[in-house]
Amino acid sequence: MLILVTETPVWATVEPALSPECRQFLHKGTLPIGLEDRSLAIICQRYNSKPRYVTLYDTTSHVPVYSAYTFKRSDGEKRVDVPWMYEPQLSTTSDTGEMQQFPRGYMHQNFEDAQAVLEDYSNAVLYERSQLNPDEHQDEPDDKAATYALTNVVPLIREFSTGPWKSQEHVIRRRLNNYCRGAAYVVTGITTSGNMIRRHNIDRVAVPTYVWSAYCCINYDHNAPYSERYKFPAFAHYALNEKENNQIMELSVKKLEEFLKKSTFADKNFQIFVDDCVPPGSALS
Repeated sequence: MLILVTETPVWATVEPALSPECRQFLHKGTLPIGLEDRSLAIICQRYNSKPRYVTLYDTTSHVPVYSAYTFKRSDGEKRVDVPWMYEPQLSTTSDTGEMQQFPRGYMHQNFEDAQAVLEDYSNAVLYERSQLNPDEHQDEPDDKAATYALTNVVPLIREFSTGPWKSQEHVIRRRLNNYCRGAAYVVTGITTSGNMIRRHNIDRVAVPTYVWSAYCCINYDHNAPYSERYKFPAFAHYALNEKENNQIMELSVKKLEEFLKKSTFADKNFQIFVDDCVPPGSALS
């Protein structure tokens, strides 16, 4: 499908109605609500004939607003031999719905208007290509491979990406490995404030100001130590994308939502997880 970016903000949709197989990555099959209309595309990211996760992608700023995925228990091993891929669903001449490896010596005018390309990062030495859906939170090789799409990537300050943010990904992995007994739904996103990576004097990729993440696990270990138990069924964190003053702040999902309402284009109805990740008739313990 051709994504039209006009002067009037529109809600561009690669997936007009997410199929059930794509909604499996969302708590109760429901996307986060309350985001203002922009040049945003909902992408069901597919790899090797299967959907792998869902991304809300900004086709103007060339970054994902968030990636939503189901956490898979893993040992945290990275798969480092996967080539970076692009998303043909954002191409004007797409003949496939699956992410594809960047071809060598390619001419990419047919899709670089709507998404980031490798050249955008080639001289951005301050930044690391960081996955919102990290490969360490997946287990199967194909699920790991699917995280290496530039539509799942944001530019993070190298010291922050490889330091506090990576350490927090490990914290969440261990927490969900040890205490989540059912499905764990994760939404990880960013806020931006106008700072861009430029290529040939053209704004190309938005640099996140803050990075945030929230998880929802209804079925968890009620015998877990209180220091971990109170962080279920849902909890969140965020941090400033800077070389310094980039400490991770852990907080409730509600408090994260209030923070994001003040920090990004979310409106007053913004909600990451439908029903606040609380089953009807139950109370947080």
